[in-house]
Amino acid sequence: MRCMQFVGAVGLALVSTAWAGSGQPGPAPAEQTATSLPQVRQRLARNQAEVKRLEQDVAKRESDSKRASERLQQQDQAIAELQKQLQELRARPAAAQH
Repeated sequence: MRCMQFVGAVGLALVSTAWAGSGQPGPAPAEQTATSLPQVRQRLARNQAEVKRLEQDVAKRESDSKRASERLQQQDQAIAELQKQLQELRARPAAAQH
């Protein structure tokens, strides 16, 4: 009876090992490297192009932001000047305005 259990366990181990492997030897590591190297280079080129595009996009956005900031600063100065003029007009006596 124990012999049958032992044979069953060994058989199960052999079947599971054969089932886990494909039965065909895989490519050698050198072949895997040779086939994947062009793919890696292609992916690297795509990633570098994406980085360059993103850098250009960031530079454009920074430039746009700088121009917008300068416009806002000019508008703030114009508003400050108009407020100053308005305060001066309000400070004059009513008789002097007619």
